[in-house]
Amino acid sequence: MPIPAASPKKSRSLLRDDVYRQLRDAIVDGTLAPGESLRDGDLAEWLGVSRTPVREALLRLGESGLVVAQPGRSTAVAVVEESAVRGARDVVAAMHELAARAGVPTLDADRLEQMRSANERFTAAIEEGDSEAAVAADDEFHGVLVAAADNAALNAVLELYTPVLRRAEVHRFVSVDRFAAADRHARLIDLCAAGDAEGAAQLAFHTWHSLPLNNDGAS
Repeated sequence: MPIPAASPKKSRSLLRDDVYRQLRDAIVDGTLAPGESLRDGDLAEWLGVSRTPVREALLRLGESGLVVAQPGRSTAVAVVEESAVRGARDVVAAMHELAARAGVPTLDADRLEQMRSANERFTAAIEEGDSEAAVAADDEFHGVLVAAADNAALNAVLELYTPVLRRAEVHRFVSVDRFAAADRHARLIDLCAAGDAEGAAQLAFHTWHSLPLNNDGAS
């Protein structure tokens, strides 16, 4: 779809990371569609910033494969390709396995409650067919273990590759068995509460690595 005419409200202190996240989220949720041309001037006007942070954001998005540079032409939103999703899935699954193994021993009652609350919101969202809310709740759920692991390198890898996976999920939301995902969340909480770091690590890996790669909704 064309770049929206209305500029999202942002403070004057908009930083490079904010521009990156705004463009990343617009690609993930489909506001900026696969194959759509991304001209830095148009994007800068939309976001109400100069071209410099937009250009920097596009470079970062290119590193994760969300955008592709077209020689002699503008940058474009990458199509959803199975090979890219497979690579991101493998890496993200491995990082969540590591997060669970390192994070479970540090979990306290408050963090376990955060996981339960996030899974309740996830379940409500899938019952309502709200893909954006489901993805947000799922991010919060798994983010508890990621935060508990306290590993900056792990965070950096997930920041780079999770959006590629999330984008594919949003495109094919209706074809994924989300209720099975909610059940896996509940089992993961039980393992965490029992202090079973190895069991939680294996389930965390399976949860991410079991995501299907191809369906009618992907390009």
